[in-house]
Amino acid sequence: MIGRARLLTLLGLGLALLGVDRPQGLGDVTDVRHWSYPDYTRVVIELNQPVTLKTDVRQLPADSRAGRPERLYLDLEGVWVGRRYLDGLAIADGLLRGVRIGQNTLTSIRLVLDLEKYERHRVLTLSHPDRLVVDVYGPREGGEVLRWPTHDAAPGTPRLPTGLRAIQTVVIDAGHGGRDPGAIGVGGVREKDVTLKIAKALGPRLEARGFRVVETRAHDRKLDLEERTAIAEAARGDLFVSLHANSAPRRSVRGVETYYLDENQDRHSLTVAARENGIERAQVNPLQRTLARLRVSEVSSHSQRLAETVQQQIVTGMPKRFRPIQDLGAKKGPFYVLFLSSMPAALVEAGFVTNRAEAKLLRDDAYLDALAEQIAEGLSRYRDSGSALAQRVAR
Repeated sequence: MIGRARLLTLLGLGLALLGVDRPQGLGDVTDVRHWSYPDYTRVVIELNQPVTLKTDVRQLPADSRAGRPERLYLDLEGVWVGRRYLDGLAIADGLLRGVRIGQNTLTSIRLVLDLEKYERHRVLTLSHPDRLVVDVYGPREGGEVLRWPTHDAAPGTPRLPTGLRAIQTVVIDAGHGGRDPGAIGVGGVREKDVTLKIAKALGPRLEARGFRVVETRAHDRKLDLEERTAIAEAARGDLFVSLHANSAPRRSVRGVETYYLDENQDRHSLTVAARENGIERAQVNPLQRTLARLRVSEVSSHSQRLAETVQQQIVTGMPKRFRPIQDLGAKKGPFYVLFLSSMPAALVEAGFVTNRAEAKLLRDDAYLDALAEQIAEGLSRYRDSGSALAQRVAR
């Protein structure tokens, strides 16, 4: 007897092969991309209209008689793929054998991931461009799952989750790069140059404090947002810090602010998010609706504490010659680069390139070094607060 999933696949292939006319109003698959690492693979399906998941992700066991491996599948409504991906896309990275996409019904397609190893997965839908992101995680040596401390226990009665280990790996993300200069300010100062200089200064300072450091970019190159966070996920980062420089229409605006992921209706936060996401301000709304459907709270409390700790350290710890620092606070905001990170994450806006005084500072290596020192100290204090919590529980 043919199983239901197998039957639907056969029917879908039949539709494509029989040359059934394409219904009107359907979207197209425009590209399929992937990034592969030893125990993590990200697959991105780009489309030319918003994604509608027809079904949740389903898992099928291996079928040795049919020669089929273990697999994940899901259906997307309102999409036509026809015969384009009938042969599938080979990945063969030790985690995924490949990706297959077929016309499941006249108005929906089926995405199938053939697995070699599997521990868990995550599915996200994003807009501008419209795309489906599927993250597949394989078993990690040692079986570690939790990668950050919990701060949710009441004072004096901390709880330590099973599998907790010390924070070790910080992923530094220097925003923009290559053909994407980011904001350009007074005197031609470019955001991409500022963020890379801070990242280069930050790395050694974190290593001196005992962190393992992973950089998303070490030179002037453009990275997709999906690739930046794929690097972080593959490294099994414990903390993700994205570095940026701000801009504003009014040149009098100045200051430092640090963001963590959450829904937010603040006008300024939405404007900053739109610029860093590379979209129009009105287009941030779909991302907010996506956030509302997710359990952002899983790491948001940790991200909030991380952002607050880093922001406070920058404002109070900078050398006297660079003070006072205008404190714009730790804020919530819908940023793609934070949205795609499953670890506690913060985005630091290091000053306004459009403000004459701050643009001058952002060209000053001494200032950028001092800023990197305070970010490193803030991350160290965040880590040490978790370590102290674990030690109290262990006694």
